[in-house]
Amino acid sequence: MAIYVDFMQIEFKGYKWCHMLADSLQELHEFAALIEIDTRLFHRDASYPHYDVTVQMRKTAIEYGAIPANRKKIIECAKKLKIELHEQIARTEGCE
Repeated sequence: MAIYVDFMQIEFKGYKWCHMLADSLQELHEFAALIEIDTRLFHRDASYPHYDVTVQMRKTAIEYGAIPANRKKIIECAKKLKIELHEQIARTEGCE
């Protein structure tokens, strides 16, 4: 299992932003909590689940072991996380 950060630097509200993903949603959320990333930065309803992180947060993530990843790896993780999230939602809806 691993945490990945991309090389994006999208300018928004005076900051440059990147994306943080992982091999599993649980690992992603645990890592975000470890480095104190606000849960509001998690985008569950985006085209794929991820955290938006500033360039400074990305640096901290790397210091804690996140891996800078190319587009191919980010897309691979994004697809897995999207499937996992949809499975979680399906299980939750099935319990109601």
